Amino acid sequence: MLTVEQIENAILELPPNEIGELLEWFLNLDYQRWDIQLEKDIAKGKLDALAGEAIADFESGNYREI
Repeated sequence: MLTVEQIENAILELPPNEIGELLEWFLNLDYQRWDIQLEKDIAKGKLDALAGEAIADFESGNYREI
């Protein structure tokens, strides 16, 4: 397996268009992992308190349209 330093050095050798492709790939990977973690947290009820607060604020008129 490559080290982080080896990966960094390889990235520095890429042409600009390939760095852009790599960045897009990496961001998509990060978004996918974030979505998976968010779904797990929702299923475990970790966001229930925040959702309850948001609903209570909305129902009391404590919100603004965006």
